[in-house]
Amino acid sequence: MLLAVDVGNTEIVLGIFRGPGLEHTWRLSTTPERTSDELALVIGGLLDQVGMSFESQITGVVVASVVPAVTSSLREMAERHFPFLPVFVGPGTKTGVPILTDNPREVGADRVVNTLAAFSKFGGPAIVVDFGTGTTFDVVSDKGEFLGGVIAPGLQVSAASLFSHTARLTRVELVAPRSAVGKSTVEALQSGLVFGTAGEVDGIVERIEGELGMPTVVIATGGLAPVVVPHCHTIDHHEPWLTLEGLRLVFEKNVAVGDG
Repeated sequence: MLLAVDVGNTEIVLGIFRGPGLEHTWRLSTTPERTSDELALVIGGLLDQVGMSFESQITGVVVASVVPAVTSSLREMAERHFPFLPVFVGPGTKTGVPILTDNPREVGADRVVNTLAAFSKFGGPAIVVDFGTGTTFDVVSDKGEFLGGVIAPGLQVSAASLFSHTARLTRVELVAPRSAVGKSTVEALQSGLVFGTAGEVDGIVERIEGELGMPTVVIATGGLAPVVVPHCHTIDHHEPWLTLEGLRLVFEKNVAVGDG
């Protein structure tokens, strides 16, 4: 059984694979201050809920993290609780994804993993739109190369910034209102946030396709995707566990059959 861990700035997403099948998933808030012991307690508790444990069922671990403090704690936790070396996605890790940017080392591990998963499942050219702390657009060539992309403020970040800089606006639920023309302050905020993000996504996708000179397959993922995707016209597929699927593929490329 493979434990895949995707550490983002807002959430940690965990998945358990039995072969190619994803059997269990969990989401945790990202807390950089958590120690390795605390992570072991939390993750061990989640595994226990489904009748699993570090010691018996887990035979492999793969991690993509953009939060260095959590990376360090996870590494220490893994060294303490597993008899095998985990795979941490980073420079030197085999991914099979050529990174065609000015500085490949600055590309986040999650974006490389998303590229691999998208190309493996849908081919290319493709665009992965990841709705997380930031809304990222990863551009995949017809050969599976990471060409670069776009990073925009995420839906929650935009909302938090708006609320913190205005005296009379209060936080609202991040859902679509009944119409684009809000009939109340709450609906006006929801329209700007949800429909504004959807319009941003469609506009950026169309601009990327124009630069590539060809249509692409567009895949949405990330925790906030369900809020925005229904209001986009450029999204072809919604794959909520795309990053976990990519982590499984990276693990298979780095661990020989019978190892871990």
